[in-house]
Amino acid sequence: MRTLYQHPLSSLSRLARTAIYEKHLEANEREEPFWLRRDELLVLNPSGEVPILVEDDGTVVCGGRAVCEYLEDAYPEVPLLGVGVKARAEVRRLVDWFEVKFGTEVTQLLSGEKLFKRVAHGGAPDSRAMRAGRENIHAHLEYIAWLTGRRSWLAGDALSLADLAAGAHISLIDYTGDVPWSDHPLAKEWYVRLKSRPSFRPLLSEMLPGVVPATVYADLDF
Repeated sequence: MRTLYQHPLSSLSRLARTAIYEKHLEANEREEPFWLRRDELLVLNPSGEVPILVEDDGTVVCGGRAVCEYLEDAYPEVPLLGVGVKARAEVRRLVDWFEVKFGTEVTQLLSGEKLFKRVAHGGAPDSRAMRAGRENIHAHLEYIAWLTGRRSWLAGDALSLADLAAGAHISLIDYTGDVPWSDHPLAKEWYVRLKSRPSFRPLLSEMLPGVVPATVYADLDF
């Protein structure tokens, strides 16, 4: 069986995992504390990052976006990148939005401070960074509301990698209860639909060591 080296603190790991589940594929998941840079990990991926997908035939694909593009090419039966050049460009644009812009302006400042520092290094969060992240998230949730007010899902009529990328990041923020859902009901409606999908169940059922998730995290009717 294929193996996916991943870690719950990695948004790209969450993206790859949900993409695998959405495509109805199976994978043996190996939780990898990537910050330790183990030799076994570096042999597979010299950058020391996760996720890493290893197929039964020995094919190794490194990086969340590369894994998702590979899955799209290798297992196209359930398309997640959109149909047509323009649709695929829009999905890629939004994946980039959440991985780069949301990741920098929100995820690193909230889950990076509250979760990664604690789990990986036992460090204390920076309150100034967290305050900035809580301010920044409002604009992103408004953008999600704007998109879903005009489309069924973020990039169009069908669920795509754009939704999975957004959900990967937001689920990390939601783990600690730092998503202001009451201020953004339209974004909440989109997330309720997303987290209710079978592909999200494995994420919602796991716990990080020493950190209890917020009560809303696994609640499908929050």
